[in-house]
Amino acid sequence: MYGDVLEGLLKDFTAFLSLERSLSDNSIAAYTADVRKFFDYLEKNTTITAIAGIDSVVAEAFLLHLNDLGIAANSQARTLSGLKTFYKFLLVEELIANNPLQLVETPRLQRKIPEVLSVAEIEAIFKAIDHSTPEGMRNRAIVEVLYGSGLRVSELINIQLSNLFLDIGFIRIIGKGNKERLAPINPSAIQQVKWYCSTIRPQMPIQKDSTDILFLNRRGHGLTRVMVFYIVREAARAAGITKTVSPHAFRHSFATHLYDGGADLRAIQALLGHESITTTEIYTKVDSQYLRDTVLRFHPRSQYHIPRR
Repeated sequence: MYGDVLEGLLKDFTAFLSLERSLSDNSIAAYTADVRKFFDYLEKNTTITAIAGIDSVVAEAFLLHLNDLGIAANSQARTLSGLKTFYKFLLVEELIANNPLQLVETPRLQRKIPEVLSVAEIEAIFKAIDHSTPEGMRNRAIVEVLYGSGLRVSELINIQLSNLFLDIGFIRIIGKGNKERLAPINPSAIQQVKWYCSTIRPQMPIQKDSTDILFLNRRGHGLTRVMVFYIVREAARAAGITKTVSPHAFRHSFATHLYDGGADLRAIQALLGHESITTTEIYTKVDSQYLRDTVLRFHPRSQYHIPRR
């Protein structure tokens, strides 16, 4: 899609890194490889055809894609650093008017407690979606499935009609490493998916390569990861939620709410499709954080202690 234009830019970028930044050949090779990786992702997952059409949401979706592939946080940070340098170069050369990556945060190099939505916030997002439009009904089904089954965004966009077993409450999911699992789907999400399948999807001009894909765009193609980011971000904005909400926030909330409700950690591991229990254990830290906050607020030796009246 970008072809010769990208190759020309990379040639100039290489010269910039060598002459202006005095980087080593290995560093230059790593930076250009990161840029190629990013544009390969854009070509496969978005409909963006111009460099100027890229924004921070796309960049954040790319980072989440790297995370889904199991890329370590330090490698993600290095990739983002390379991309930011590339966009600084484009800015210096006046090839773009502003830098869309300027406000994209570097991934933390240590495991952190994930962003979790409260039940009230999730309900507010559901209610804020405009159900009077075909896209709204589709979007409601999307967020219901994200929260109701704890799916990765890559798993959501690849759900096939032939893998829906709604009568018994399951979806067959093809996860990371092509591993299959059966994900339970709750009654509310089942209802929304059935409404979408019976009233909205049949009216779409379904393309040949998407006949078995559940969630489609208005042109009848499967959704991209970036499109799901936009859907979730807009729904959260409409609900008046100011924190940054991504599709993964629903997955984190799914797991956290199950754990808080008393679900076994091994069961949550299976539901999320985690290979290692260590990955799932991060949700126990959410509860630990609550306990720490309780001590800070109520212990008499805490500076945050608020005496009872």
